[in-house]
Amino acid sequence: MPMHPTVQRVVERIQARSAASRQAYLAGVARLRSRTRGTDRLGCANVAHAVAALPTNDKLRIVAERAPHLAVVTAYNDMLSAHQPYEGYPAQIRAAAARLGATVQVAGGVPAMCDGVTQGTPGMELSLFSRDTIAMGAAVGLTHDVFDGVLMLGVCDKIVPGLLIGALHFGHLPTLFVPAGPMASGLSNSEKAKVRELYAQGKVGRAELLEAENAAYHGAGTCTFYGTANSNQMLLEAMGLHVPGSAFVHPHSGLRQALTDEAVRLLLAGMDKPIGELVDERCILNAMVALLATGGSTNHLIHWVAVARAAGILIDWSDFSELSSVVPLLARVYPNGTADVNQFQAAGGPSLVIRELLDAGLMFEVPAMAAEGLRAHTREPGLADGQLVWRDLPAKPPEPAVVRGVAEPFSPSGGLKLLEGNLGRSVIKVSAVPEDRHVIEAPARIFSSQEAMQAAFKAGELDRDVVVVVRFQGPRANGMPELHKLTPPLAVLQGKGFKVALVTDGRMSGASGKVPAAIHVSPEALAGGPLARLCDGDLVRLDAVAGTLQALVPEAEWALRPLATLDPAAALDNAHGLGRELFGGMRRNVTAAEEGAITWI
Repeated sequence: MPMHPTVQRVVERIQARSAASRQAYLAGVARLRSRTRGTDRLGCANVAHAVAALPTNDKLRIVAERAPHLAVVTAYNDMLSAHQPYEGYPAQIRAAAARLGATVQVAGGVPAMCDGVTQGTPGMELSLFSRDTIAMGAAVGLTHDVFDGVLMLGVCDKIVPGLLIGALHFGHLPTLFVPAGPMASGLSNSEKAKVRELYAQGKVGRAELLEAENAAYHGAGTCTFYGTANSNQMLLEAMGLHVPGSAFVHPHSGLRQALTDEAVRLLLAGMDKPIGELVDERCILNAMVALLATGGSTNHLIHWVAVARAAGILIDWSDFSELSSVVPLLARVYPNGTADVNQFQAAGGPSLVIRELLDAGLMFEVPAMAAEGLRAHTREPGLADGQLVWRDLPAKPPEPAVVRGVAEPFSPSGGLKLLEGNLGRSVIKVSAVPEDRHVIEAPARIFSSQEAMQAAFKAGELDRDVVVVVRFQGPRANGMPELHKLTPPLAVLQGKGFKVALVTDGRMSGASGKVPAAIHVSPEALAGGPLARLCDGDLVRLDAVAGTLQALVPEAEWALRPLATLDPAAALDNAHGLGRELFGGMRRNVTAAEEGAITWI
């Protein structure tokens, strides 16, 4: 199948834009790959320190036999349900490597915070910056420079992008990501959302809300809605950086154990595939297409810009927007539907989506860690007599209410759109928004915090058509926290029949669901962005059809408007307490959201 002309045009534009930076990056990868092995290159004392704690047989393999020596970088902790299964992975990986004549060391651990725990708290202001901290943590572990390949253990929101950025700064090493899988289905995501809305209205109490939340989040594994964590896994599949089909297999199944063993074999078989060469412009574009085709997390319009930059590749929101115009929506997974990720997997999951996109010329058949290239990711894994096998999927999607083919998509275009206008550039996730809500025009009500908005909602001040503006939530202001606490009250207002929208320079990660939300507004208010010109009562038009975000204020008046400033007390609060002081340098140096909110350039 020839490539779709729009997809081809976008990748060629990215290649031209990135030519100099990509060439410089690949030259660095080639330079590092040309060196001799680490234990042959380093001084004797360096080598002795590196292998001191290893068993004698492993020391012999590394030094005398020159066997492959693999690094594990782990984001294990048991605060994150998704990462708790990783506790036993190093021992399993060591045993699998030993059977294959290789050796393994845990090179380092990286921090991994749970956004579900920190939502609406000061800790959430460290969440975005944790991505680059994780990248630096991975670099610290790998900078011992004795490894021949890397296994990355991470699943959740900032962790996978951080590990991937770290890996790409060691682009000379072959690298494979090892997932852990989703928790079993509990209380449905839609039922959980209903209870949250009832709680926001005061119709149920904290006890009922806690009971519902515990029923939804109840065991080891990734949360079952299609947020950033599960979008991570979809994108890694589309980039060929997983064992094929391994994203959404339950943590405690025999199949999961077999897939983890296979990760070691696949990495050893792909020692001639450095990640810096695999992750090229086509590979990055595949991830972008996979995101759009599944209605994935809006966080990746920030994270994958940074990931691409780590490989010398320059992408922007215009690229996403142009792709979205031709990439069909093939999946309905909560919050874009009622199915959870376990149902998504049962309906064919990433394998079916990738097959459909490849066959339609919407995704490139790029090399991958698997010998067959990305086409290997169009089959699903299973066990036959205890052995790992891959099977072809049915020609016809088995659950068309959850996953469809390109011939009969849920929508002919992707779920993300770029908005532009006198309020700046922003993005909106429309895949779950009813069509009659794609255009909202209403007076603005302006807030500088989630708490202030919630207080106004509880006081009944928002019971009307309204565009809720929450500004000073960008990377420089307070680390750009996700604003999930806004979702239930906004959904309640919309449910009452009011025309409601959110406009913010903060993040929602796609959790806005059915409420139209212009997010990541850039430049942010603290950086002098036009969002700081808005006043209460200004008429604002959010038009996801035309792709515009406008303050309907006379141009001459708008040009003379002074910029609002963040209250000094709020600015001080954003910078102090619960470790936030340690991230002051990141806040000062961070790039804009559309530039990836990067702190390392």
